[in-house]
Amino acid sequence: MQRLYDFLRRHPTWVDSFWAVALLGISGVSISNVNGAADQRGSVAAALPIAVIMSLVVALRRRMPEKMLILAVAAGLAQLVLDVPSAPEDFAMLVIIYTVAADGARWASRFALVGGLCAGTLSQMRWPTHETGGLGGVLIAIFQTVPFALAWVLGDSIRTRRAYLAQLEERAARLEKEREAQAKVAVAAERARIARELHDVVAHNVSVMVVQADGAAYVMDTAPDQARKALETISGTGRQALAEMRRLLGVLRTGEHQEVGEYVPQPDVEQLDDLIEQCRTSGLPVDFKVEGTARPLPSGVELTAYRIVQEALTNTRKHGGPNTGASVRLVYFDDGLGLLVEDDGKGAPHELYEEGGADGQGHGLIGMRERVGMVGGTLDAGPRPGGGFRISALLPLKAAH
Repeated sequence: MQRLYDFLRRHPTWVDSFWAVALLGISGVSISNVNGAADQRGSVAAALPIAVIMSLVVALRRRMPEKMLILAVAAGLAQLVLDVPSAPEDFAMLVIIYTVAADGARWASRFALVGGLCAGTLSQMRWPTHETGGLGGVLIAIFQTVPFALAWVLGDSIRTRRAYLAQLEERAARLEKEREAQAKVAVAAERARIARELHDVVAHNVSVMVVQADGAAYVMDTAPDQARKALETISGTGRQALAEMRRLLGVLRTGEHQEVGEYVPQPDVEQLDDLIEQCRTSGLPVDFKVEGTARPLPSGVELTAYRIVQEALTNTRKHGGPNTGASVRLVYFDDGLGLLVEDDGKGAPHELYEEGGADGQGHGLIGMRERVGMVGGTLDAGPRPGGGFRISALLPLKAAH
């Protein structure tokens, strides 16, 4: 049965043609009966062409509804002029009124409504029922008008429902496109975040390796133990950099399934001790203090704090000059986390930090501001009075949720 239903939906004109043939057959039987009654009014010879026209209206109603409406109106007027009384073929008028109300142009729908409301009255005026009297004739006209009105209301309801469903489909398609666009924006934002992560990893670890390599080369002959220690630091720093880069680049891979265990956790404030110890090992004295009561923080706040300290110390090591010291203060407030990184070196021009960061091509303060802005915090950076550079950040906890 489902195949039959699908076939009928794919061939609506065949279905309409079948009903048109059935209507023509019923009309032919009615015309034969009228032809046998000599007292019947009107021209029986005109009834057959009108029946054929009405059947054609049913057969082609969905292909050309407006034209079939005009044809049905012409046939109806011919009935009035030629005195061909109502017959089964007039059922085609109800069908075409429904069709144009559901699928036709708006002007055709309105025209069909007006014609349908007038059809009953015109029929009663042309072929009045004398036995019922004036009031009875009015009631009969109203009764004959009701089917036409119902046909139009049903068709218009179908049109409204289809328009509503089409609107829902359009809205669903638009929402789907918006979701796809948001997903693309999220992917772009994630890739930008990964780019910042890569900058931080490369800028910090490579600078440590360069400093240690220079030191090892300088003391290679005079202090082999110090050179060996520097090489060990370079080796450990390189492995750490490779591990973080593998994690970040793994996110960028497409078409590959990565195991969860292949990724290392994001850095947090607890790893600041290791970061600062690494800086001290590379020759940069760093004073690190924590004020307030330490407590768990949102991961975004912890990662932001870690990267700010990492970027600031990398800049100090790059541009601070000889005999430079730095200090890091981590302050836990009730509603936020405070961060202060200072150095007493000669520093680099403030524009360099704004434009390119530690390597002149990274994110620098721009990247820091982006990170701080993502968690709703504030950042203040600039030269210190008397020399050096200061970076101060406040990361609120509530805005980070």
